[in-house]
Amino acid sequence: MERVGDHPIGAGPLAVRWLAYELEPARAGATGRARIVLENVGSAAWRSRGASGVRLAYHWLDPLGNPLVWDGLRTTLPQAVATGETIELDASVAAPRPPGRYVLSFDLVEEYRFWFGEVGSATLDVPVEVAPRIAERRLKVVFRGAPDAEATAALRAQEEPLVEHDEVALAYLTPGALPEPDWSRRLLDAHAEGWPVVGGAVDPVSRRDRRTFAPWAPGGRNPRFDRPLLYPSLLEGVQPGELLGIPAYDGSGGLFEGRAVIRFRPRSGRPPA
Repeated sequence: MERVGDHPIGAGPLAVRWLAYELEPARAGATGRARIVLENVGSAAWRSRGASGVRLAYHWLDPLGNPLVWDGLRTTLPQAVATGETIELDASVAAPRPPGRYVLSFDLVEEYRFWFGEVGSATLDVPVEVAPRIAERRLKVVFRGAPDAEATAALRAQEEPLVEHDEVALAYLTPGALPEPDWSRRLLDAHAEGWPVVGGAVDPVSRRDRRTFAPWAPGGRNPRFDRPLLYPSLLEGVQPGELLGIPAYDGSGGLFEGRAVIRFRPRSGRPPA
C-alpha cells in the first residue's frame, strides 16, 4: 500500500489521519476497488449506523480542484471507531467519464448532516489517470439472421474495421440494417469514453417505419434516453433483449448515440411505403 505523508490534522471532535491507500487502475465508467487505512484522531467516536452513520465516500475533482462528481459510492464502517483507533476499509470506487486526469478525494461523511472536510478535517487527495474503458478497439457484429450482400458491403465499408474474434464489444444487427461507414468508430469511441452499452439511431427507408422509429431518429447523444437502445453494442457481461423484432437493451447505464446511424430497409420485402 502507498503510505500517506504528513498532512494537516483538524482540531476538534471530528478529525482523520489518513495512513495508507491502494487503488486498482481506474477505467472510465467502471467500478474498481480501493483499500484505505485511516485513524480517528478527533475527540469523538465515529458511530456506525448503516445508512445514517459515518461512512467513507469520495469526490472526483478536476486537476484544479473543481468538483465533477460530488457524491461517490459509500462504504459503511463495520463498527464504531473510537478515538485513537485505526481501521482498514475495502471500498468500491466508480470512475468518472471520460478518460483523463482527475483527483480522487476521499472523505468521511455523516449522512444527512455534513462531510468531515466541511468542518475542518483533511481529505485524502490522490491524482488518478483514468484510462479508457476498453483496452483495445475490437468490435464484432453478431447478425440475428443471415446478412445479405448489401449488409455485408456496409460492414466492409466501416471506417474502423470489424473483427471476428478476441472482441471487446459485440454489436447486434438484423437483415435490413445497414450501418453508415462511421458507425463502428462512433460505437468504439463511446465504449472507450466509459459507456458499457451504446445504441445508435435508426433511419428507416419507409414512411411507415419512420413513424414507428421516430424516437430513435438520428441526432445527438443522450445518456438519459427513455427508450430501449436498438441494435446495441455491448461490453462483456451484458446481454441484449428484443423490441419490435430488433435486438435491444432496456436497462441502465447506456448511451443513445444518435450519430451512429443505421439505415433500415423494410424487413418484409414490401416496397417502401
